[in-house]
Amino acid sequence: MIPARSLTNTEFGEAIHQFSHTAFRLELQRSYLEPEEAPMFEAFLRGESPKPYTVPELKEWYSSVREHVRQGKRVERVRVQEDPPTDYQRFERSLDYWNQTAGEMMRYLTRERAHEIGLLPAAGNTDWWLLDSSKLVVMHFDDEGHRIKNELIIDPEVVTQAEVWRDLAVHHSVRSSDRTATA
Repeated sequence: MIPARSLTNTEFGEAIHQFSHTAFRLELQRSYLEPEEAPMFEAFLRGESPKPYTVPELKEWYSSVREHVRQGKRVERVRVQEDPPTDYQRFERSLDYWNQTAGEMMRYLTRERAHEIGLLPAAGNTDWWLLDSSKLVVMHFDDEGHRIKNELIIDPEVVTQAEVWRDLAVHHSVRSSDRTATA
């Protein structure tokens, strides 16, 4: 087995932007505490519409996705969420328009359904990016949603298992524009 390599936040950012064909993210957290999102999330909770282009990190993400898609690459994510969704998950859904406009394919699956199909608990409780079916970038979180560690995994067996989980998640999820409470 090839050991995982820890990534700094800078290396993490570089890794998820460097792929040749496909980038897939599986999101499993009930909430995330990313400092750059805090003001926008608080505004959402007050009933204000999100303005993601005011957040430099999100503006950069949308620009990067748009460029990858322009080059013929695919960026996709499946969010496993509660039914009903948490406040943070509702906030995430409110940002779908900007992700999709940039070209990212957004899909949803309820946590209950993820258990029914065997995705959970098998896929664990960490989020990850599968890049070109050759690299796995794993994100570890504490109980509050702070990202505390990033790892790069290139072990073929681990990456192949992630491909199986990706296929299972995509097959059983619904696109953001099609989602229902039971997706």
